[in-house]
Amino acid sequence: MTVALPLLISLGVMAYAWPAARTAPRDLPVGIVGTSTASQGAVESLAHSKPDGFDFHLYPDEVSARSAIRKRDVYGAFVVTPGSVTVLEASAASPTVAQLLGRAGRQLAAHSSQSAADRVASPTHGRSAHSEGGKAGAKEPAQIRVRTEDVVQTSADDPRGVVFSSALLPLTICSIMIALFVAMALRLRPVSRAMVLIVMSGAAALGVYVVAQGFLGALPHGHLATWASLALTILAISATTAGVVALVGPAGLGLSAALMVFVGNPFSGSTSAPELLPKAVDEIGQWLPPGAGASLVRDAAYFDGNDTAGHIAVLTLWGVLGLAAVLFGHRKSSVAKRPGDKESATVGTEGPANDVATPLVPPAPEELSPSSAPARSEMPAPAHARHAAGTCSSP
Repeated sequence: MTVALPLLISLGVMAYAWPAARTAPRDLPVGIVGTSTASQGAVESLAHSKPDGFDFHLYPDEVSARSAIRKRDVYGAFVVTPGSVTVLEASAASPTVAQLLGRAGRQLAAHSSQSAADRVASPTHGRSAHSEGGKAGAKEPAQIRVRTEDVVQTSADDPRGVVFSSALLPLTICSIMIALFVAMALRLRPVSRAMVLIVMSGAAALGVYVVAQGFLGALPHGHLATWASLALTILAISATTAGVVALVGPAGLGLSAALMVFVGNPFSGSTSAPELLPKAVDEIGQWLPPGAGASLVRDAAYFDGNDTAGHIAVLTLWGVLGLAAVLFGHRKSSVAKRPGDKESATVGTEGPANDVATPLVPPAPEELSPSSAPARSEMPAPAHARHAAGTCSSP
């Protein structure tokens, strides 16, 4: 224990700190508007500054790029012209990515200004300027303007998305507590356990939504869809935990807690974005209930339910498998024994019957030998016994 406990603590800290320390764009989907020379230069500049950092999508106009952002096809887009750079971002998708795109837009503007200055200072340009009147004919390159527009904003009460990102961990822990409560309810049958999980998930989701939106104003849109997303997330976590406990016993609680809390939460990308996490970590996180649930709630609350099919499928799969384990893999001694339960070898004692009774088969009459018959007692039989024997004997 003196070695195992510090090792577990170290692994838990690494699970949270490592993805956060390695945050960087990795195939982050962004849009580029137009196919002009300026747009092509923007692609080359971004690809050079962050190799493999962006996954570029070309759009014919700004309207198409805005639509792609709302549909969750891209996190943002760049509209590059010879005199300006417009950054279309969506802070509701990820405030961290929105800041990253803003910095990238300023870098594009600086790169374009430098390129224009280099063209003015080139010998060819100098000879042309001299032929047209020397220095009087030369013009300084115009300053590139940078404009940023937030296409899908976070709530005004939660501009940095702090409430949304910080709520995932307590939601995961509370979901595990629901599973623990169901596992400790020893008198509930498997069907009742499954029903309690469903009802408590819906009630807990309502409480979470009342706090997050009613008091804090962090989930302003899609009220019913957001509540349903929260309920499905809680059900997926709690049903999985209860199902593992039903299959393997008390150890299943620790296994599920480690998977959901120390893997699912830090790999979810809820504080940044899945595409900012190290490779393979983002995919693992989105296949676990915390990551899929965080993405589903975000899409339901801010993006009209776009790009939710995959997240719903993942959560439904976990929930169905967990409920099936609760129904068909139930173990009577999963967490604790019912009051009055006896060992299977104890027969004929008072108390609740065992789930599986071992029938008692009396020996055949011919198997009883005179030597094995019990000796008659020398004590006289009680009066009521002599009376019963007299009435049952033949004349």
